[in-house]
Amino acid sequence: MAKPSPPTNTHVSTHPVRSLSAKGEKILEKLRVICLALPAANERISHGEPCFFAGKGKVFAMFDNHHHGAEHIGVWLPQPIGVQAELIEAAPSVFFRPPYVGVSGWVGVILDGNPDWGTVAGLIEDGYRHIAGKKLIAELDAR
Repeated sequence: MAKPSPPTNTHVSTHPVRSLSAKGEKILEKLRVICLALPAANERISHGEPCFFAGKGKVFAMFDNHHHGAEHIGVWLPQPIGVQAELIEAAPSVFFRPPYVGVSGWVGVILDGNPDWGTVAGLIEDGYRHIAGKKLIAELDAR
């Protein structure tokens, strides 16, 4: 039997995965601890970056390791409409409008400066609550 030919239309990712620096590894580990403490949270690679999902549901945090050439390491978080603008206006050196999902109200948080990890954790929980189902939110509230 003949060996099958490789596909001719191979896909080249537009989301290059960049190696993490030692500092980036520490940042990702802090982010991972916060995210995976939420009910049924899990981590998978999506769009070339570690992302955190609420159960089998949607992404509530996307790691940003210099995504598409950004100058920082950060995290993208879904937020209710209006929160993104308030955060960016209050602290433009910490918060930013991420590409693609920024139009839907997501906010980016720069993590390779000196972030207030308590604020980061609160925003992660807000993002989780924004997309998680009622059962997961009830489980979070029961803790």
